[in-house]
Amino acid sequence: MINNLSQKKIQKSIYALGTQINLTVIGTNNDLALEKSVDLIKYFEDLFTVNRTNSEVMKVNHFAGEMPVQVSSATYYLIKKAVQYSRDNFGFNAAIGPLVKLWKIGFAGANKPNDKDIQAKMKLIDPFQIQLDDNNLAVFLKYSGMELDLGGIAKGYIADRIRDLWRSLGINSGIIDLGGNLLFVGDSLHADKKWIIGIQSPLNDRGISLGNVRLPACSAVTTGIYERFLEINGKKYHHVIDSRTGYPLKTNLASVTVFTKDSIIGEIEAKRLFFSGNTEVKLNENLYGAVFIYQDGSCKVTGVQLI
Repeated sequence: MINNLSQKKIQKSIYALGTQINLTVIGTNNDLALEKSVDLIKYFEDLFTVNRTNSEVMKVNHFAGEMPVQVSSATYYLIKKAVQYSRDNFGFNAAIGPLVKLWKIGFAGANKPNDKDIQAKMKLIDPFQIQLDDNNLAVFLKYSGMELDLGGIAKGYIADRIRDLWRSLGINSGIIDLGGNLLFVGDSLHADKKWIIGIQSPLNDRGISLGNVRLPACSAVTTGIYERFLEINGKKYHHVIDSRTGYPLKTNLASVTVFTKDSIIGEIEAKRLFFSGNTEVKLNENLYGAVFIYQDGSCKVTGVQLI
């Protein structure tokens, strides 16, 4: 009897990038792709993390106001991309590190800072004060106290690089799950070759879906405010800090999930739509659709169909 190779599946789960990561390769029993994926994740984490003292991004932060720091091509590319998006001023800001560390929402010592301290940190988050040297792959934060934080874009970049790795190894089907940042590779095992993607309900426990969408290979990225927050005297302060105000974003939305060609685009578009609150989505070859879920449990769907 000949085995149906398309039914074979191997999985690996690790904790990295501050979250639970699940990698699934379909159509092979060879775990080489998973082993190399873990190595790649750890490599990029060592470059990008701001949750440890030593990384290339932290070296840039340590020398803020003093001198430019030369970094690897991967780190430079991601910083440059993040700075470009930050300068669009739609809410995402790679220089938001000082504000994130002031509020500490989701971390030990979370608190509501006073307005004076918030305004002081606001002076340190201007992305136009980040100098980029393409010739030397060097980054300079012009003022002491400035800090880069690539947490809002790094997982998307890393997911795309894992997909590149899988393609180079001949992996035709699989799922890259970087803590809710999903990237579906190749065809699924369903007859129509599409993937069934669950949309998390913000009003229920993780794993309980509001509904599903059925799409070809794509990335599904969610920005939401329902999992990490600080509660003081009955008032909740969520972790999505608006760099334009210094305070958690005021919004009626609970989450926005976007479906895109590349995961890094998903990271940015989910945030762009979440910050704007605009449900009039312009779909294109990179953005396939979006699901908006409001804090009252209602939703609006664009470009896709909930099933």
